[in-house]
Amino acid sequence: MMTRKFALLAPLVLALPTPAFAGLSGIEQTLVTQADTDTPLAIGLLERLVAQNSGTRNIAGVKKVRDLVEPELAALGFATRWVPMDAVHRAGHLIATHKGRPGTTRMLLIGHLDTVFEPASPFQTATREGDILHGPGASDDKGGVVVMIAALRAMKTVGTLAHANIEVVLTGDEEAAGDPISVSRADLIEAAHHADVALDFEGLSVQNGQDYGSIARRSAGSYTITATGKSSHSGQIFAPGVGDGAVYELARIITAFHDQLPEPDLTFNIGLMAGGATVTMAPDEAQIGATGKTNIVPPIAMASGDFRALTESQIDRVKDRMIAIVARHLPQTDAQIVFHEAYPPMAPTPGNQALLDRLNAINTDLNLPVMPALDPLKRGAGDISFVARYVDGLVGLGPSSRGDHTPEERVDLSSFPRQIKRAALLMTRLSKETSRH
Repeated sequence: MMTRKFALLAPLVLALPTPAFAGLSGIEQTLVTQADTDTPLAIGLLERLVAQNSGTRNIAGVKKVRDLVEPELAALGFATRWVPMDAVHRAGHLIATHKGRPGTTRMLLIGHLDTVFEPASPFQTATREGDILHGPGASDDKGGVVVMIAALRAMKTVGTLAHANIEVVLTGDEEAAGDPISVSRADLIEAAHHADVALDFEGLSVQNGQDYGSIARRSAGSYTITATGKSSHSGQIFAPGVGDGAVYELARIITAFHDQLPEPDLTFNIGLMAGGATVTMAPDEAQIGATGKTNIVPPIAMASGDFRALTESQIDRVKDRMIAIVARHLPQTDAQIVFHEAYPPMAPTPGNQALLDRLNAINTDLNLPVMPALDPLKRGAGDISFVARYVDGLVGLGPSSRGDHTPEERVDLSSFPRQIKRAALLMTRLSKETSRH
């Protein structure tokens, strides 16, 4: 009888369907299916968002994008609020909160509503090119916002969102943060103090067909150098009472930067420079001009540039070296350097790597290749950098694209399904872990 029972069961076992993704639980497999089903809906939302200009300084336009996004989050059970940023001459931030099971991981999701394309830009419309959408902000970051919403919608449909503790912060000025930063990023930083992890929905980095995860971003800061000297007829240049003039002093400093500052993970640049009898620089440092003559030793010269570093300690070290170089001076000259901070660094940390490891476990379960950590020199600064010192983070959960920040911006629509799945599965699994708060 025993032999016969096993003989009858054996065909039944062989007849059971093989799971599409053996590493996924049953509900996770349903989540994956739902992500595929919802992709066309996500693309439709993206097209509506891209059709609305939301250049950072187009305050009304940013608010119109908010009006398209806010109902999507509210429909998923998020409590939403708008934080005006009139004080820093920006539109504001959309913040949405979902309360799940007490004591579980608190997730901070980061994206932005604005783009670099202001209303005066000729690049205003979207064009569908097969699996490509060519349009302003199609990737950065309207595509990222859409992936975020689609992942949350899939979770809602299968029931895994119910237990998730999530706060969404969609800034309205990521491309040109309002000044002072202490005001424009106060709400984002406050959210980080209550979070266990931060997930940034800017674009996926793809290099030579390989998807990469980003666990580090360099800082973005600028500086202005002002050199002064004694004005005189050019025939007296280098004379003891006249000295070398402001332009040679500025050239000395820039050359010393070139020769003495280089080190791994650091870049520095001079973007604008002028010298003469007078020099004027626009408040936003976007323009600089000079007046004078070729036969006058210039009394003033100015230059502005930026530098990017991977850690706070590197920033401090490089600044000290720059200050020391500026302080040396050629005869009869003086100089000063003023630093303007913008985006802090997101240094690589074990916690960030652990998040990428979690994502790679999902890649394995989805039969996708493992994602190496991206070289931070290949990724610019972003909003997650403001919270990196407070919370572990992962960047690049949005779609892949090319030509960001240019009229050639094109988002790869075929990347949406896998990014939606990755995000939905990662948030579902994180929602089951214990919070450290």
